[in-house]
Amino acid sequence: MPQLEQFIPPVDTALVPPVDPPLVPVVDTALDASVHDVIARMRALDAALPPHDGVAVFNRVYLAVTQEVDLRIDTGGFPDAQAARTLDLRFAARYLVALDAVLADRRPPACWRPLFQMRRHPGVRPLQFALAGINAHIGHDLALAVVDACCDLGCEPADLEDEYERVGDLLVALEERIREELMPGPDLLQIADPLTHLLGSWSLERARDATWTAARALWALRRLPDVAEEFTERLDTAVGFAGRMLLTPLRD
Repeated sequence: MPQLEQFIPPVDTALVPPVDPPLVPVVDTALDASVHDVIARMRALDAALPPHDGVAVFNRVYLAVTQEVDLRIDTGGFPDAQAARTLDLRFAARYLVALDAVLADRRPPACWRPLFQMRRHPGVRPLQFALAGINAHIGHDLALAVVDACCDLGCEPADLEDEYERVGDLLVALEERIREELMPGPDLLQIADPLTHLLGSWSLERARDATWTAARALWALRRLPDVAEEFTERLDTAVGFAGRMLLTPLRD
């Protein structure tokens, strides 16, 4: 893909301006961290980044998701609050680990690289940034988070299916709102036509279904670490490729 690659610089490590003490501290990704710690981290990142930065666009989306999940856990919206909280924390930890890798000048997982690399490209629209981040987080991170949560809780993926579906339903509803808010208005439909076709090729519901299958496969492969590692790497690469397509620069 030489025509697209010429637009892609090395992973940009300047996610936040240098401050003392760090404005965006690393959150402990162990289970003694709370959802409130994660929300505080994402709020700090939101305050530190320019509003149109691609990472900032996704971060605002994910912050809204995390706050809504936290509210529903606190108000009894999940039958098993512990399971929901564990899955939520393990899910968020995957995003924060990718973010911290970039801050430490390390390579993040392949699924996240397109967003970090293209985050300031003038030809990429905010809706593309939002959905590319959702693609990385749902398509790759969520499958691994289900396995992480099962290990923490000593359960099978089937035991988390209800929590998985409830979080997924919330994400689907939020995705519809994001598309409405970030899609250009009717007066720009002719200009936005390539964007409509590009983003119409990706579905969160299909991604969520595929992720559940991937999570079950990874759980079944947990006693075959070499095969599980290869499966994870290929999943990471495939999701990264989809993210790169979602971030194809478009003409104004």
